[in-house]
Amino acid sequence: MPSAPPPFVPLPPAARILIVMMSAVGDAVHVLPVVTALKRHDPSIRITWVLQGGPASLVRGHPDVDEIVLFDRKGGWRAFAELRKALGGRRFDLVLDLQVYFKASIVTALADAPVKLGFDRGRARDWNWAVTNRKIPRRQPQHVQDQYFEFLDTLGVPDEPVEWKLGPWPHELDAQRAFFAKLERPAACLVIGSTHPEKEWVPERWAAVSDALWERYGLQPVIVGGTSEREMATERDILRLARHPVVSTLGVPFRELVGILQGSALTLSLDTGPMHISVALGTPTIALMGYINPKRTGPYRRFRDLLVDAYGYPGEDYPITIQKRLGRTRTITVEQVMGKVALWDRTYRR
Repeated sequence: MPSAPPPFVPLPPAARILIVMMSAVGDAVHVLPVVTALKRHDPSIRITWVLQGGPASLVRGHPDVDEIVLFDRKGGWRAFAELRKALGGRRFDLVLDLQVYFKASIVTALADAPVKLGFDRGRARDWNWAVTNRKIPRRQPQHVQDQYFEFLDTLGVPDEPVEWKLGPWPHELDAQRAFFAKLERPAACLVIGSTHPEKEWVPERWAAVSDALWERYGLQPVIVGGTSEREMATERDILRLARHPVVSTLGVPFRELVGILQGSALTLSLDTGPMHISVALGTPTIALMGYINPKRTGPYRRFRDLLVDAYGYPGEDYPITIQKRLGRTRTITVEQVMGKVALWDRTYRR
């Protein structure tokens, strides 16, 4: 018996859409092509997006996002009360629940809309499936970006061309030019930190790569990222060990980071939000991945040839899964990374 076709949810003209995807900068980057596709399909659609502070600071000013409703994660239960107040008395035509965790379930339940679209029961965790009334049917495991495109499929909205429109915005260009005017060489961004220690690399190897970028390729290493304790410690080690100058911009706001990544010749990054930003901006990106499956969360479509894949063992054709592998990122060698830099030099260098 043939399987049933996927459900089709009619999208009314000038629909008022609430997007629920609150946390993780990388996930916010993956949601942007959904937003741009919806607006391309019908410019009269109004998009409201519930976001936490970090990703909100990245998305704020995006031409296809009409409104951001802030969710203060640190506020505990009070945050949900504030969100309920912000959404109170407002009716949406459609809720897109792209996040499958408990807090997203509460937000989706609070929203007033006749249609609440989410993932099937097998993929929706923490009772998330219980707060949606339209389900995307189960599919074969695929890249997270393609999973989000399943929402567009269900709505009958084409996902091509894939567009992020991350900027820099026009008013940000002066600051971008001022930053690069201070550098005497093309920049190579080093994204040295992540939210999970298993995704992180060895400071001594970062320092060795930094020196090789300077000596062999005439590049100025630029450290980018946040100000977590681990990032600050890694930064100190790199600055102490490197023989050549390294510029550090740790802690710059996300919108400034967009300008730095977009204007750089190359990005070398751990598996973290700025890696996805760099790929979305079209900056050649060498991703160092070992903890999480790169077929599921690695660079999307672009620069797959520059990926340093320590997740898979030599010769392994592993499937797309959510399984994590401990200790793999630290197996990456300086030689492996510099091999990808050489490939960038031959193939992508501008």
